[in-house]
Amino acid sequence: MATLVNLPTDLLRTFITVVELGGHSKAGVALGRSQPAISLQIGRLEELVKAQLLTQEGRTIQPTPAGEALLSYAREMVRTNDEAVSYFHRTDRSGVLRIGLPTDYAVAFLQNTLTSFLRENPAVDLEIHCDLSRELHKMLRAEELDVIIATMNSPRMPYLSRAWVEQPIWAGADDFVPDPTRPLPLGAHLEGCDYRSRMIDALDASGRRWRVVYTGPGISGLQNAVQNGLCVTALTKATLLPGMRELTEEEGFPKLEQLRIGLFYKHPRLTPAGLHLVSELVASLESVGSGVVKVMHT
Repeated sequence: MATLVNLPTDLLRTFITVVELGGHSKAGVALGRSQPAISLQIGRLEELVKAQLLTQEGRTIQPTPAGEALLSYAREMVRTNDEAVSYFHRTDRSGVLRIGLPTDYAVAFLQNTLTSFLRENPAVDLEIHCDLSRELHKMLRAEELDVIIATMNSPRMPYLSRAWVEQPIWAGADDFVPDPTRPLPLGAHLEGCDYRSRMIDALDASGRRWRVVYTGPGISGLQNAVQNGLCVTALTKATLLPGMRELTEEEGFPKLEQLRIGLFYKHPRLTPAGLHLVSELVASLESVGSGVVKVMHT
């Protein structure tokens, strides 16, 4: 029988910190260790996995392909370790936790998770910021947010914990009947919205005329415009309300490109409360039926 190799969480934590903070010196400051000690830990981890994990491009430290593969496992292993320690040591969960969500997620299934988290952790103050995904990514990088859920423009992105795929659908009022002789009336979020670009790309590719008749940043206003028959739009099934129906390809609505969504956070910067919330979000994602999301362990 092959000998199993145990990967110590302290080595994995050092590896995550070097990657997320961009260097051995910054990781040493965050972890309270010297730069040579950080280098020794990375070397020991490379010996255990028998692969080079980091490469230097100029002054920038980047994970190698093997490092990218290990990073996904390392983040989950360290998060689970810290969550277990927090549970048994009853680590204080308090303070402010800043969450970034796309507008539709603020009112969809994750809202229940956040509400439950607040009931269980009354000493935590949640600040929820809704915006376009590109802005949420910027705010996470700038450490203006602690945890975000946002669309992904590539399969591998920094600070990614979980990824999943959603299939947007066309939505209109229950009594909406498309008129092929007139441009399709669209409702959309502001420029830069992934749903907006998918609608336009699909309609242009199919040669269907369209015009935007409603634009707004909030999901509720868009849902109201659709319910009242002002426009059609692209939504997820989780945000399809009574009075609305899914519009089909048979009615002339081309299939929309799927969305890749991710849960992101900077592990070295996250508090015990933040780690607990991430665990709750992961559990929420994995309990959702495959009709809404397909979860991928990155």
